[in-house]
Amino acid sequence: MANFPLVDEQLAYIKKGAAEIVKESELRTKLERSLASGKPLRVKAGFDPTAPDLHLGHTVLLRKLKHFQDLGHTVIFLIGDFTGMIGDPTGRSATRPPLSREQIEQNAETYKTQVFKILSAQKTVVDFNSRWFSKFSAEDFIRLTAKYTVSQMLEREDFHKRFQEEKPIAMHELLYPLAQGYDSVALEADVELGGTDQKFNLLVGREIQRAYGQESQVVLTTPILEGLDGVNKMSKSLGNAIGIHEPPLEMYGKIMSISDHMMWRYYELLTDVRTEQIAAMQADAASGKAHPMALKKELARSIVADFHSAEVATKAAEDWAKQFQKDGVPDDVEEVRVRLAEVEAPIEGSQFEVVGEVLGSPERRIKLDRLLARSGLADSISDAVRKLKQRAVKVNAQLKTDPVIFLDPHKELVVRVGKKIKRIKLVS
Repeated sequence: MANFPLVDEQLAYIKKGAAEIVKESELRTKLERSLASGKPLRVKAGFDPTAPDLHLGHTVLLRKLKHFQDLGHTVIFLIGDFTGMIGDPTGRSATRPPLSREQIEQNAETYKTQVFKILSAQKTVVDFNSRWFSKFSAEDFIRLTAKYTVSQMLEREDFHKRFQEEKPIAMHELLYPLAQGYDSVALEADVELGGTDQKFNLLVGREIQRAYGQESQVVLTTPILEGLDGVNKMSKSLGNAIGIHEPPLEMYGKIMSISDHMMWRYYELLTDVRTEQIAAMQADAASGKAHPMALKKELARSIVADFHSAEVATKAAEDWAKQFQKDGVPDDVEEVRVRLAEVEAPIEGSQFEVVGEVLGSPERRIKLDRLLARSGLADSISDAVRKLKQRAVKVNAQLKTDPVIFLDPHKELVVRVGKKIKRIKLVS
């Protein structure tokens, strides 16, 4: 019999970093039943093996699966080798080409080796939805399609948009949400996890389970993680991603380059640190009891340890510190003053409005390319952009490549561009 923590404790851990739970009351009921019976919940997440080169943004969902695993529940890592041949239409403006069986099998093996960086290989159930769909007859598929209507399917945003724009929607694409929903029937899932962009598919699963006489699964969505720029979704194509196979020192350095503001979000979504511990660290940082850089170093060490080892993470921290010390600043460095109004980049009407208004932080969004030009470290804004792309810019010894960053305008800035170095004071 599993030894589960109390329900309130489980809920607090599960809710950490979750975007939405449908419905939390149902999850509580399932957890209470599980605690009383000693039977673990069956927690499912499906992955189509289409892009197995994972970055930290992909691991947000995996870590939430791990939290269920930490609590003693059964985690099912479902590889959609059958549905992968359909191609998930989520967010697509055109029909997605299906993968070949050879591509799917190759990607599936790569996925398995990567996910066990976070999940326990011994405790995780790995399954393939071809196990049941390969036995599906034409009659079975007709019965499945009868469980959902065309009007319900067109409520999906990307389908609705394509229908309105008279862009083609292939029939096999309409089968995808139904097939994903049937996965939950086949696995008798109690909970299904997915990114916020998967909400429609996950909710279809609730409907399909009811149609087949099962209790509906609880749906838990996880947020989309912002990349190193603190604004855009983490993406290798945007150059703001941290790959899970990157060298330890490079991974450590990239994490150290994020803003203090983003550090808390990374703690929330990329570590197992409990919510109350994160709140305590935030309080210590705000009161001056703990230095934000020390907390960021611990974050970087923790993440590198997850994907390499504790020993390798310690070595990366030491190597980074040596690099940081090499960036010592002479006392006679020229100090220049730049007006904050000339370089600040506030966002209006967005969840990323001035950070200080959101979290009580003094940080502001600064146009780094303009700051370089105004301070004389670059000949022009376009020259500054080139230098950023060349990875030649460091702010307070941290490499910066994005033209917009978060900075505390009240603190001293030491900016190095190649061999040039200046102290910059932002003034009103």
